[in-house]
Amino acid sequence: MTQHTVNGTTLMQLGLKGKSVGLALHVIRSFEDTLDAELILEAIEDVIRRPGHYVNHEVYGPLAYELDAAGRLARAKAADTLRGTPLPYTTFGAHLIPENAHEQMRVAMRLPIDIVGGALMPDAHKGYGLPIGGVFATRGVILPYAVGVDIGCSMMQSVTTLQVTPSTFDSGELRERLITALTTLTRFGAGGTGFGEAHEVLDDADAWQNLPRELRHLRDKAAAQIGTQGGGNHFAEFGEYTSAAEPDVIHLALLSHFGSRGVGAQIANHYTKLAMKLHPHLPKEAQHLAWLDMTAEGAEYFHAMQLAGRFALAGHEILHRRLLTHLGLDTQLQVSNSHNLAWDEDGVITHRKGATPADAGRLGIIPGSMADSAWTVAGLGNPASLNSASHGAGRQLGRNQAMAALSSRPDEVEAYLTSRGVTKLGGGLDEHPLAYKRIEEVILAQADLVDIVGRFQPRIVMMANDEPKGKQPKDPSDDVNPDGE
Repeated sequence: MTQHTVNGTTLMQLGLKGKSVGLALHVIRSFEDTLDAELILEAIEDVIRRPGHYVNHEVYGPLAYELDAAGRLARAKAADTLRGTPLPYTTFGAHLIPENAHEQMRVAMRLPIDIVGGALMPDAHKGYGLPIGGVFATRGVILPYAVGVDIGCSMMQSVTTLQVTPSTFDSGELRERLITALTTLTRFGAGGTGFGEAHEVLDDADAWQNLPRELRHLRDKAAAQIGTQGGGNHFAEFGEYTSAAEPDVIHLALLSHFGSRGVGAQIANHYTKLAMKLHPHLPKEAQHLAWLDMTAEGAEYFHAMQLAGRFALAGHEILHRRLLTHLGLDTQLQVSNSHNLAWDEDGVITHRKGATPADAGRLGIIPGSMADSAWTVAGLGNPASLNSASHGAGRQLGRNQAMAALSSRPDEVEAYLTSRGVTKLGGGLDEHPLAYKRIEEVILAQADLVDIVGRFQPRIVMMANDEPKGKQPKDPSDDVNPDGE
């Protein structure tokens, strides 16, 4: 073979510079014993002309990749370009859903990914990324913000064997014991730590160790926060439970609502930033809908998300055991469900961001407000809703809107609670029932999604006193996690 005379100067004359010169010299060395200078130059010139053609080549690949920056940029932009029109989605209770929730759902349905379906529940309202009350099913990818910040936010209800009457909650020894239990054995507010209770989720060393290095410290945070409730719209309350089968028999019940605290918040923020970094060309309105591939970082997120969901439900188990053991009460029925999570359902990733799983026969809880009924339901397995139902009444006033609207109506605000016999031990105006849609309308709007199994009427309600102070996010959703410490 003719001894090659191609060198760095020759390569720079071809327009190469910087790192690409060194990569081209590596190509030359790879072929110096088999090709002459003319053929080497022809090959390199072709790589320069069409780098995208060679990016996977064993020898030319590194040089081609370096030269293909413009092509990579074009492909990345194309991969992040939304569909021209949104795919169709199903709506339940359309008259209850504001237009800005539809706007967000339409953006989600334009994502350039494999979308199986979407649905809005009757409690839907504006959130971050996917609207609260949105259900979004995909293949091959997962969206951290279609789950949200409060991963595994969930409900638990324990119906005790103790029969009561409405007057039980108005006065007497039991009422005082219930109040004392809620005020001394719960931990509300940001930064709250628990009672040091054990749970098997904390002992799952492999699950915590399999988190990425930056998140492994969360096991210690989990141990400190397990069984605590946080703030926002989270609560623990005692009240009257009646079943559809025995509507005249009232049992004392405990109902709680909270999520994964700082554990889930840090997982959500970590993977949302990663997803947004991988999809930098999404338009502003879709940036919080960035996704992760289930064959790569998405599988890692899915594991972390499931762990946060387990941690949240463990907190409910601990709280209910703590309170009911202290009170000497036995449980005859316990129901729980997560409503901020993604499920792998036969290869379809179903994101429920404020939506209750409603597979056929599956029990769940749909709460109203601190003074309005919560409903125990059995799913009907309606595929149109992606086997989902609402997760609550849904806001009709954002947090700041509620503060502004209700602070000038103190008599009306107090009268609403008094008329329903509710003792409020915490919770600001932003969580007043008037800030929420009427739960009866929301339940009626999903008669095709769930059957009613029972009804819970709150009577003694414990929440955090963390009303919005100062400048708040423009987005008025309840997808604001006060526990992201």
